[in-house]
Amino acid sequence: MLKAVMLSASVVTRRLLLQRLAAGTSVVGTFLLPPALHDAAAARPDPHHTAHKKSTTHRSAATRAPLPLVMLDPGHGGKDPGAIGVSGTFEKNISLATALELKRQLEASGRYRVELTRARDVFIPLDGRVDRAQHKGAALFVSMHADALTDHSVRGASVYTLAQTASDAQTAALARRENSADRYIGRSWQDTSPEVSRILASLVRQETRIGSVRIARDLVGSLDQDLPMLPNPDRHAAFVVLKATDIPSVLVEMGFMSNPHDEAALRQAAHRRLVAQAMHRAVDAYFAGFGHLTWDSPTGPARS
Repeated sequence: MLKAVMLSASVVTRRLLLQRLAAGTSVVGTFLLPPALHDAAAARPDPHHTAHKKSTTHRSAATRAPLPLVMLDPGHGGKDPGAIGVSGTFEKNISLATALELKRQLEASGRYRVELTRARDVFIPLDGRVDRAQHKGAALFVSMHADALTDHSVRGASVYTLAQTASDAQTAALARRENSADRYIGRSWQDTSPEVSRILASLVRQETRIGSVRIARDLVGSLDQDLPMLPNPDRHAAFVVLKATDIPSVLVEMGFMSNPHDEAALRQAAHRRLVAQAMHRAVDAYFAGFGHLTWDSPTGPARS
């Protein structure tokens, strides 16, 4: 028994790559080497091992899951100015400026890829915005607006998800206004039958609806820390731009251009930065809610 123990202590186990077959399969042999022979072999670089290590590293980097893509949708644009504020500010300019700031913040975190449905003052039909998000494989779609109401006393941010019926009369009117952006291509959502509206709403898969509700709640909670909010700010209606069946989607009204206080605030870069920071926190909270999602950031792996 003692001889067996001494023998096992005097040899070294080493695995060597014997042959690499197709489809990534390899033949590996395990050998028992005397210490002297092992030391001599270890002193020489193993070209097969080095090549295998490089190949494995390259393959690992290539197969790493890509960062989630967040699609930001600045409302209106081009020939469609959106709401026009009490002092003449165009909603299209406010939505784009804030979306660009949010894009900057999200990308700086190193946790996301970010694209915009429009990065300049151009008109894009509502369906085109949804199609772009689906074509790019977006993990999240956030439409950004600052609309107007007939009641100029109403102010504050609010968040909307897709639903067959509106949560209230004010939201129904807001959805009609946002959906009518396509009047600039000769088509009006107001002409769409209630039956089509019901079909569009029913197309949203259950898991997508759950994701949309989650990001909406995260946004409401985060925006409420820094901004005035509408009463019951978590609302829903049949917004055309939220109809993607496979992408959690939400529409954020950052305030109302029809209210002098909201318009004055949204004209300020510092306030738009504050709005973007609140939305950034919500996006972080949304993705952190998926326990299986991790990503690499410039400061190391983020914890989910």
